[in-house]
Amino acid sequence: MAKQDLRTNEAIKVREVRLVGSDGQQLGIVPTIEALKMARDQDIDLVEVAPQAKPPVCKILDYGKFKFEQEKNARDSRKKQKLLKLKEVRMQPKIEIHDLEFKTRQIKEFLEQGSKVKVTIRFRGRELAHTDRGKLVLDRILGLLDTPHVVDRRPMMEGRFMSMILSPGSKGK
Repeated sequence: MAKQDLRTNEAIKVREVRLVGSDGQQLGIVPTIEALKMARDQDIDLVEVAPQAKPPVCKILDYGKFKFEQEKNARDSRKKQKLLKLKEVRMQPKIEIHDLEFKTRQIKEFLEQGSKVKVTIRFRGRELAHTDRGKLVLDRILGLLDTPHVVDRRPMMEGRFMSMILSPGSKGK
């Protein structure tokens, strides 16, 4: 993170800096020694906030407080991120209608909770010769689902499995 390895006070080795006061006011291009003296007079730090600029931008502020605010903002932004979970529902191509309805209700609940759902059909032995039956089962699930959803990935084969991925949709209610 660039904000944590900022240079402060004597670690700033350039001849002059573009200075911003503690109140946010632009003070112009000032020799580093003078900027450091101004910061010491106010009993706070000189912090290089934009080292890539020519000349580098420095601000007079309390570095400890600044660092705390940065960490607090980072924590808050991590809290606000919504984590999407991927749930998986597995079945076989020879599934009975009652079991299919049960699994569809499960998929519906996962979608309503805001999770993505991977619906997987597992083929065993000779069932691999009839992958069309797996496609029919997945199509039937899509027909039974009355919850708004988006098909992120159409049904496709992956080795002995056929799967599709659904995510919560926003079809108007």
